[in-house]
Amino acid sequence: MSGQYLTATDQNFKSEILDSDKVALVDFWAAWCGPCQMLGPVIEELAGEFEGKAVISKLNVDENPNTAAQYGIRSIPTMLIFKNGEVVDQMVGAMPKNMIAEKINAQIA
Repeated sequence: MSGQYLTATDQNFKSEILDSDKVALVDFWAAWCGPCQMLGPVIEELAGEFEGKAVISKLNVDENPNTAAQYGIRSIPTMLIFKNGEVVDQMVGAMPKNMIAEKINAQIA
């Protein structure tokens, strides 16, 4: 079951992620990054599974360098989980879907 993830940008990051009343996962990625491409379908599936419960988003680091720099993203893919505007968890590299889902669920609970 795949869903529509949010495309996070430098412009909407505060309103959509930091000010959200839901837990938010942000996948920092780039078009040239192989592991990022593998993670794409996983993010779409998570978006479907967490619809209404969490914000699932992707942020292209090449198009949105300010936000990537602000959070010190050096290697991609990096996924950050935000809650109440704060980073509460971080995963670097492509991870299995169940592991990502567990980390999101731990913050929702």
